[in-house]
Amino acid sequence: MKTPAGPRPDDGHDKEFMNTLAKGLAVLSAFGKQRPAMTLSDAAAVANLSRATARRVLRTLAQLGYVVQDGRAFSLTPRVLELGFAYLSGQDWIDRALPMMKEVSAQLGESCSGSILQGVEIVYVARVIAKRIISTNLSIGSRLPAHVTALGRVLLAHLPQNERKELIKRTSMTKLTSLTIDDKRKLEGVLEQVRKNGYAIVDQELELGLLAIAVPIQEPSGNVLAALGVSVGAGRVSQENLVKQVLPILRRSSDLIARGLSEQKRVLP
Repeated sequence: MKTPAGPRPDDGHDKEFMNTLAKGLAVLSAFGKQRPAMTLSDAAAVANLSRATARRVLRTLAQLGYVVQDGRAFSLTPRVLELGFAYLSGQDWIDRALPMMKEVSAQLGESCSGSILQGVEIVYVARVIAKRIISTNLSIGSRLPAHVTALGRVLLAHLPQNERKELIKRTSMTKLTSLTIDDKRKLEGVLEQVRKNGYAIVDQELELGLLAIAVPIQEPSGNVLAALGVSVGAGRVSQENLVKQVLPILRRSSDLIARGLSEQKRVLP
């Protein structure tokens, strides 16, 4: 899967925007599974920077310990994990969700995932993997287009309407399979139904043979904090069985996570 583009320089409207920092983050974001190592020219091309700017960025990142150079190639160091762990350690709901997710996975024999919305994509921030001979290669930090995933549709559906419309406007409606919804008006209608139902099902729109269901995780304020979901083989389970058998288990887990957050809020000074 193509690595999403990183931060881009500002257009000049915000005088406090730091273009230098944005360029550094763009280079850092360009590394990934498809590009574990990059030359200076690679980094410049992917991050849309000049070679001189890419050189300064990479030298700075190297001195700070975030990248290492081997010949002409640069690659990330384990220090970049500090950035991700700083976020994860500040998300109390993830610690409360993991035991519930393990129960869901054990009950269903399927992997269970928790994700948040970042722009037009979802980011996996919690995942319990079922023991199967064949499993997807998704892990913490993986990203997928929000509009073709059950997790993403739950998150999009519960946004304020103006935010949702803006994100849909920015979404590239590429058909990933023959079943992918590629019409923005139709997607808006689907999201309205997801909001009413309180859950989303996506049937082979992301990948043929993959059926997914997700529910929201709500904060004490009622805002949707994240989404919780499972994916199954389309040949093993029907949509009707997902609703009858899997949905109640997901909703119970989501409610328990939300209840834990409410209890935590009450005991805080």
